[in-house]
Amino acid sequence: MKMNQLRPSVSIVIPAYNEERYLSLCLESIRHQTIAPSEVIVVDNNSTDQTAAIAQRYPFVRVISESQQGIVFARNAGFNVAQGDIIARIDADTQLPENWVEIVTEFFEDPNNQRAIFTGCCYFYNLKNGKLAGKIYNVVVPRANYLMLGHYFPCGSNSALPRQAWQAIKDQTCDQVDIHEDLDLGVHLRRANYKVSYHPYVQVGVLARRVITDHAKLWEYLSMWPRTYRRHGTQRWVLIVPIIIGLWAGSYGLLTLEKIRSNT
Repeated sequence: MKMNQLRPSVSIVIPAYNEERYLSLCLESIRHQTIAPSEVIVVDNNSTDQTAAIAQRYPFVRVISESQQGIVFARNAGFNVAQGDIIARIDADTQLPENWVEIVTEFFEDPNNQRAIFTGCCYFYNLKNGKLAGKIYNVVVPRANYLMLGHYFPCGSNSALPRQAWQAIKDQTCDQVDIHEDLDLGVHLRRANYKVSYHPYVQVGVLARRVITDHAKLWEYLSMWPRTYRRHGTQRWVLIVPIIIGLWAGSYGLLTLEKIRSNT
């Protein structure tokens, strides 16, 4: 791929499981991009609602199915069939700024980025304090991973990589459903000498599921963080535990603020 000569084509891959409430907002944000992606792939991961039907309403969307349950399997299925020079990865609840594909395209047009991975950050659109919560998250999580691993990782709701990078490492990535698949992806990309380039000012909207709608599962989700480190032999994994406790405790404070603002 000669990205300094031709504009790279971009495939957007969206793993989806029972996302009928949010998928249309995600796809509408893609519809209004200043530069259209070359393809959009929604991977239906055994949804029991109208997820697939909603995706099929959009002419620019290709729907495929993955029967093995788990976001890592849905991601892999989408990545494996993507035809673009660049594979962009977002979640089914992601809402993109209208110039997101343009930003990604321009990043990979730079010949210096042929062995780079693009990632940005997020804010939480279902929280009244979503901007503030996003700022805290974007300061703590990426930098904690950098401290632990020595590099950033491609955020699952806001990232893109050359298809050739995926082809190089797809047989090495882990398929455990109890670790963070995007963090695992970053580890294997780094081992293949790809650099993850973090852009904190490129923000997408995401749903804070485990803070408001599924708070009981927040600790389980956070516990996947050190487990991913341990899976890859990072001996300093225990250092992340205080951060996890802080995020978990802080989520209760955020819930309190949400209730106060809802009652005013």
